Amino acid sequence: MAKPTVQLVTALRATVARLASGATYRWTHQGACNCGHLAQTLTALSPAEIHAMALERAGDWAQHAVDHCPSGYPIDHVIDTMLGAGLTRDDLVHLERLSDPRVLGALPSGDRDLDFRRREDVLRYLAAWADLLAAELPAAAPAADRAAA
Repeated sequence: MAKPTVQLVTALRATVARLASGATYRWTHQGACNCGHLAQTLTALSPAEIHAMALERAGDWAQHAVDHCPSGYPIDHVIDTMLGAGLTRDDLVHLERLSDPRVLGALPSGDRDLDFRRREDVLRYLAAWADLLAAELPAAAPAADRAAA
């Protein structure tokens, strides 16, 4: 699972806020899907830019995460930024399908049957993940950062 960092918790919460406020969501668009939205937050790239980068190499986000290497493909630079925020390649695979067992375990038992293509389920998953990581932030993190996260 992701390394708990203030940057990642903040990015997850900002992504929830953007999606909740009506940002375009489309699971079949690599810049406006689950990973695409978090990539937008972490890179400040537009959905169209992310989608175009992703299409330069075959596959979806899960495949991009598995194939990630210093290949020179632009999507690898996006993934590098995401990994630098504390994510793992497995996190990207799980995010695209809302399938991380620890995140699902943090949800109330009646809310664990998520559809990875539904905005509302993505919001619940991201919020639970942010809360889980915020609770794991190192005690050494400044109090203001922990509160903001």
